[in-house]
Amino acid sequence: YVDTFREQITGEAENLVADFFPKKLLELDSFLKESILNVADLKEIHSEINIKVPDPIILNNIHDGPDVQNARKRKMEDGLCDENCQDDPKVFVMSGGMMKSNGQLVDLIERVKPEIRTLIEKCNTVKMWVQLLIPRIEDGNNFGVSIQEETVAELRTVEGEAASYLDQISRYYITRAKLVSKITKYPHVEDYQRTVTEIDEKEYISLKIIVSELRNQYVTLHDMILKNIEKIKRPRSSNNEALY
Repeated sequence: YVDTFREQITGEAENLVADFFPKKLLELDSFLKESILNVADLKEIHSEINIKVPDPIILNNIHDGPDVQNARKRKMEDGLCDENCQDDPKVFVMSGGMMKSNGQLVDLIERVKPEIRTLIEKCNTVKMWVQLLIPRIEDGNNFGVSIQEETVAELRTVEGEAASYLDQISRYYITRAKLVSKITKYPHVEDYQRTVTEIDEKEYISLKIIVSELRNQYVTLHDMILKNIEKIKRPRSSNNEALY
């Protein structure tokens, strides 16, 4: 079973390096040239935030009476506010019933995520192939083995960087969600809305960089492995020259 698995991994990995990696780098290079990643003005990716801003409340009394205090207590008991809530009967209403994500960025993210996942999976396959080619530990003649180990380390680094791209996407969503929550709580503060716009623009630029990095990693891995393919497959020469 192990030999069968080894043969399967070998065939798949060699095909990845020879055919899949070059095709993928061409696909990603074409992706980088699409209009979705080359907007003329970043304002094109802005997402409108529709929140009905309530009118300011004028407080006539500095001290709250017992009726106001009781009403606030009932709100706290019902979970409508915390101990810092004010006697504001208004509720901030968002048109449409839900604050939508930035649709253009969501579409772009959904295109980029499969590319990230593909790179991670293919790197893992090639890494396993190289690891299975590493011979048993012996004294001397280990130059080829060191090349194998460096190749494995590079593949592991690419895997880690690709995984960090997924973390970056998750951080974008949670950061934007917190900002939108602030907007619904403080709709009169314009800076929160501007910050959401800045976050969207930053994510758009980051996504373009991610696609560029994915393409570059395919190029780098393809070049590195092909240049050292003989040492990777046969790390130790079978016939050592004798010294006389």
